Amino acid sequence: MSIVSESEILSRVVEPAAADLSPDAARAILGLKFNEDAMHRIDVLAKKNRLELLSDDEREEFAKYLRVGNFLNLWQSKARASLARHRAP
Repeated sequence: MSIVSESEILSRVVEPAAADLSPDAARAILGLKFNEDAMHRIDVLAKKNRLELLSDDEREEFAKYLRVGNFLNLWQSKARASLARHRAP
């Protein structure tokens, strides 16, 4: 049995290809993003990760940011598909 990632599990919940969000909901989801402080922290952690300088706590924090980013990407994929469906003739 293979190990399933959180992203794979969430994609089974969110179903990004199912374009079933209202246009308002889709636009709201597309407006979600990390704030400036979070983006700065992600950049710092990413640089330290490339240099293999992360502490164990930083590695765990970076992994959490990546998981949240993947979750947001799934929802935004669904939002884009939903808006495209509503624009289609």
